[in-house]
Amino acid sequence: MTNIAIRPGTREDSALIYHYVCELARYEKASHEVAASEQVLAEVLFGERPRAYSLICEIDNQPAGFAVYFYNFSTWLGQYGLFLEDLYVSPEYRGNGAGKALLQYLAKQAVAEGCGRFEWNVLDWNEPSIQFYESCGAVAQSEWVGYRLQGEALTRFATEG
Repeated sequence: MTNIAIRPGTREDSALIYHYVCELARYEKASHEVAASEQVLAEVLFGERPRAYSLICEIDNQPAGFAVYFYNFSTWLGQYGLFLEDLYVSPEYRGNGAGKALLQYLAKQAVAEGCGRFEWNVLDWNEPSIQFYESCGAVAQSEWVGYRLQGEALTRFATEG
């Protein structure tokens, strides 16, 4: 039987988290977009005032995957929500329940903390993940379109007269 354990990440996990971020970026065909470093992640996730948090999933005492999440707020609900930024399980550990264990851990945390929502995004071509999320009862939010300002566009807009 596979022994799955989920624990909060620690500063000592910074290299492992960075490794998973890079693995996830390769999987999503976006390695060129990773600008973070191990040091940046260590400070952001484990510094004096973290606003994002991490989990490490271990199978039989070996690191198998990770999740990074943060809290948002819904004015309509008047409640905080939990937003899953990244969830990744290394290929050799997939199919053992690690991804589901990470999702359930966060769902339980969201419920325990009174969050009104537990949300995340998935790339539209990532059919294995879409099928997995839907098997857990998640529903795609097709009525909302995400927008993003980043890099030069963000700076330009922020400094317009």
